[in-house]
Amino acid sequence: MDFEFIRQNVPMYQTAALLTLRIALWGVLFSFLLGLFCSLIQYYKVPVLRRVVGVYIELSRNTPLLVQLFFLYFGLPKLGVVISSESCAVIGLAFLGGSYMAEAFRSGLESVEKGQLEAGLSIGLGHSQIIRYVVLPQALSVSVPALCANVIFLIKETSVFSVVALADLMYVAKDLIGLYYKTDEALFLLVTSYLVILLPISIASSLLERRLRYAGFGN
Repeated sequence: MDFEFIRQNVPMYQTAALLTLRIALWGVLFSFLLGLFCSLIQYYKVPVLRRVVGVYIELSRNTPLLVQLFFLYFGLPKLGVVISSESCAVIGLAFLGGSYMAEAFRSGLESVEKGQLEAGLSIGLGHSQIIRYVVLPQALSVSVPALCANVIFLIKETSVFSVVALADLMYVAKDLIGLYYKTDEALFLLVTSYLVILLPISIASSLLERRLRYAGFGN
């Protein structure tokens, strides 16, 4: 193992890690919003839109992120729509993550007893107030484990972003291997980078789940 080579190339991985984190942050944020929107449509059985959401979830969950990125980056320009590499990555991650988040939110929403909705209506709360103050707090507490698992899953999926010419962690590792044939060193830095990113998130997720469990939520 060439530790001098590792030391010299740490800054490249730091830059790539920041790019990966930025894209992951936006992708996860949009996937949360998209997933919540889709889950509410399914929960309230909105006509027509419910079927559209169902098709989207099946399409998203049954096609690899790599294929979705190829369509966005190489397919859309054939139709006259050109978007940047970073936009492709964010859209692709949000498209994939939205379906998984929707299923996580849906399980939480379905855990809320119908009697609580009726109780909210009986004391004069509007539908929007019931969603905000009664349904969502309970649904989110139940959905936390699945949501946290999805966040980690989506960050790991960023490893395919190099196919759209993004200088992410995987791109840097492959570039160094191709230039210097330092496979062990490049992969060591790659694995270490993902561990540095994902371990704190995993630990924070475990602590959050434990805190909610001790507080009596999600039962």
